[in-house]
Amino acid sequence: MALQSGDIDPLSFTAIRLASGALMLLGILLWQTTLLRSKSQSAQSLTDKGSNISALSLFVYALCFSVAYVDLNTGTGALILFSAVQLTMIGHSVLNKEPLSKVQWGALFVAFAGFIYLMMPSATVPSFMPAMLMALSGVAWGVYSIRGKSCSSPLQATSFNFLRSLILVPILVFLAVVDWQGITASGVYLAIASGALASGLGYSIWYIALPRLKSSQAGVVQLTVPVLATLAGVVVLDEQLTARLVVASALILGAVLVFLMAKKRSV
Repeated sequence: MALQSGDIDPLSFTAIRLASGALMLLGILLWQTTLLRSKSQSAQSLTDKGSNISALSLFVYALCFSVAYVDLNTGTGALILFSAVQLTMIGHSVLNKEPLSKVQWGALFVAFAGFIYLMMPSATVPSFMPAMLMALSGVAWGVYSIRGKSCSSPLQATSFNFLRSLILVPILVFLAVVDWQGITASGVYLAIASGALASGLGYSIWYIALPRLKSSQAGVVQLTVPVLATLAGVVVLDEQLTARLVVASALILGAVLVFLMAKKRSV
C-alpha cells in the first residue's frame, strides 16, 4: 500500500521497517525473559545473537523487497518471492546431496517451468528489473532461512539479526536524503506496521507455532501466503487477477505441494 501509492520511497520504507521490527522483537524478547523470571523459571540466556551474514541476508531481502514492490502487483511479487525462497532451499538440499525421488524431480521441474512462465515478458508483466529484484529478495530470504535452521532460539537470533542489520540503515537514510522525494505520515505508519506488526510480531507468532507443526505441515501452510497476498491485493488495492498469475500460481504452488508430500512419504 505504501510503496505503490508513492506515500514513501523504498529506501526510507526499508529503514523504518528494519528499525521498528528490531524494536518490536527486542521488546517481545525482553517481555518473554521477564515473564519467565516472574514465574520462577530459568530465563533462557541470550546465547544466540545472530550473525553478520544472516543480518546481511535480512538487509538484502528487505531492501530488494521494497524497491521491487514499487512496480509489482501484490500477488505477483509474493509469488516470485515465495518461488525464489523455495527454489533456493530446495537447491541447497540438492547441492548437499539430499536424495530426491523421481516425483520430486518432476515437481521441481514443473515449479521451475511455472517460475519461468511467470517471469516471461508480456503485456501483463512489469519490467524485468523489479521481478529480478524480488527474486533476489527471495534468494536472500532463502539463505536466511537455511542459516536459521541451526539456531537454538530463532526468536533470539532474528531479534539480534534485525539489530545487526541496523548498522546498514544509515546508508539508506543518506541515499534517501540525497534523492529526497518526500514522505507522508501514512507512508511512515505503514512502514512501522510492516516492521513492528507484519515482521516483528508476525515472526514471533510463527516461531511459537512452528514447533507445534510437522515440517510438511509448515511447508503446506506457507503455500497459502501467495494466495492470501493475491486476494488481499485484489480486495484492498483493486489489483487485477490475470490469467498468467493464476496459471503460474497453480503450477508453482501445486508442484511445491507435490514435492512436500513426496518428501513426507520418503521419510
